[in-house]
Amino acid sequence: MAALQPFSCGVVGARSFPLFEGLRLAPTAARTSSCAGARGMALKRSFSGLVVKAATVIAPKYTSIQPVGDRVLVKIKSSEEQTSGGILLPTTAQTKPQSGEVVAVGEGRTIGKIEIKIGIEAGKQVVYSKYAGTELEFHGSNHLLLKEDDLIGILETDDIKDLKPLNDRVLIKVCFKTCCSFSYVVAEAEEKTAGGLLLTQATKEKPSVGTVIAVGPGNLDPEGNRTPLKLEAGSNVMFSKYAGSEFKSSDGAEFIVLRASDVMASLSS
Repeated sequence: MAALQPFSCGVVGARSFPLFEGLRLAPTAARTSSCAGARGMALKRSFSGLVVKAATVIAPKYTSIQPVGDRVLVKIKSSEEQTSGGILLPTTAQTKPQSGEVVAVGEGRTIGKIEIKIGIEAGKQVVYSKYAGTELEFHGSNHLLLKEDDLIGILETDDIKDLKPLNDRVLIKVCFKTCCSFSYVVAEAEEKTAGGLLLTQATKEKPSVGTVIAVGPGNLDPEGNRTPLKLEAGSNVMFSKYAGSEFKSSDGAEFIVLRASDVMASLSS
């Protein structure tokens, strides 16, 4: 019996920023794969993506879920399981959804002797931290049970640039090469090394300068009052490179939502 010869496949993809288009994550850019086997014959192979079920499946006999404390229940958007070209993607290559609709909220939390109700209502479209919460399947749909503080903003329009940050979150438009709002020049993320080696997105130098688009109302103090953030819309800032959640708007502009404490400096010309 002839021995099977090993072969290798390469997969090339685009940057995996969540792309908002009418509150739906746009289909991930098409991947192309090529495989070469023995005798120089190109082989086409298709793989079914590894399907990972929600961690908890709620039995059909239960008709509702009521979050406890400062938790909220969000019905999440489904991730795209295949490219526009019809290629099935493994779970690791899919863009993980970061938006959904609030379907239920808890009674709130207590700070000292003060009871603080959750400041968001059912029916709101929200954006949340990428790896927050507990996933569950309820009546055939994927949901996320998370703390109110894991919600990073409310999105009432079709574009991430209109996000209303919550608590101490800040929405920043990331600046590359040159930024239209100020003259500070930012080096664009390198695509290859000096020796000509192409870099993956994970190894590229990430820009860390941008313009503040919107700020949240601030966190609550021990008396239950909001502490306003010192940042203002229109400010030019430098932020921590690996903080926050990255997004791309429908026109291709890149944004990041992070906590005010991750802003390291203000820039002025």
